[in-house]
Amino acid sequence: MLKSVFALSLLVPTTALAQGMSSSADLLADAKNDRWSVGVAVAIRDSPYVGEGTRVRPLPLVTYDGDRFFWRGISGGVHLVQRNAFSLDAVLAGRFDGFDIRDLSRAGLARNGLDASTLEDRDDALDAGLAASWRGDAGELKVTALADITNASGGYGFAVDYAYALQWGRTTVVPGAGVHWMSSDLANYYYGTLDEEVRRGAPRYQPGSAVVPQVSIGFSRPVGAKWRVLGGVDYKFLPSELTNSPLLEPDTNGSAGVRLGISRRF
Repeated sequence: MLKSVFALSLLVPTTALAQGMSSSADLLADAKNDRWSVGVAVAIRDSPYVGEGTRVRPLPLVTYDGDRFFWRGISGGVHLVQRNAFSLDAVLAGRFDGFDIRDLSRAGLARNGLDASTLEDRDDALDAGLAASWRGDAGELKVTALADITNASGGYGFAVDYAYALQWGRTTVVPGAGVHWMSSDLANYYYGTLDEEVRRGAPRYQPGSAVVPQVSIGFSRPVGAKWRVLGGVDYKFLPSELTNSPLLEPDTNGSAGVRLGISRRF
C-alpha cells in the first residue's frame, strides 16, 4: 500500500495535531511562531470500519514555516499570493484514509454481506491543489480544492473551514468547524465496493458524492523557553450515504480523533 511509500507520514509536523489543511492548523501555526520545530506526538482515531477499532499512530514531528515555502500537518506547499488578509497557496497533502482488509473483522464483514476474500485494500494517497484563506479579527475562513494525483481513488474534494483563536494566558485554544465535499470517485473508493470486488461476488455499493461536516478544537501552550505542548480533538459527522456502507460498523454516525504532542523550536 501507499502507506509504506509515503514516508511523509514520518515527517508529519506539529500542526498535524490541528487537522493539517485547515484554518485551525494555520492559527495554531501562528501561535507557535517558530520557523523550525521538532517533536513527537500520538494520534488516536476511532475507526468506523468494521472491527478495526482504534487506530493509533505515533508521529515524529518536523515543521517548517518559511516566507515562501511551508510544511504544516500532513500538508505543505508554496505561497503564491500574500496580500494582507488574503493568501493563495499551491499545496500537497497526504490522505491517510486507506486500510488493510486484514485489519477488519471477517465476521463483521460477513454480517454486512461481504466476503473478506473478495475485497481489496484501500490505498493512502497524495493530493494536490489550491488553498485560499481570508483572515481578520473574526478568525480565518479557508477554501481548499484538492485532487488525488496518485490515482488511488482518482477523486477530488472541496472543503470550507472556519476557525477562531482564543488566548487564555499563555494557552492558545482554537475551535473550528468545516464542511468537506467528496466526489463520487473519492467516496466510492473509501466507502463503497470496487468493480473488481463486485466481479468476485461482492454486492455493489457506491455511495456517490458526499458532504462530511466536522468540528474540532485544538490547543497550544509553551512550556519553558523552547518547548510546547499541543493537541486537540475532532469529530467527523458521516452522512447516511457513507454510514450505510457494508464496510462500516452498523449504527456508525461518525469518527472521533484525539491528538497530543510535544515539540521543541530551533
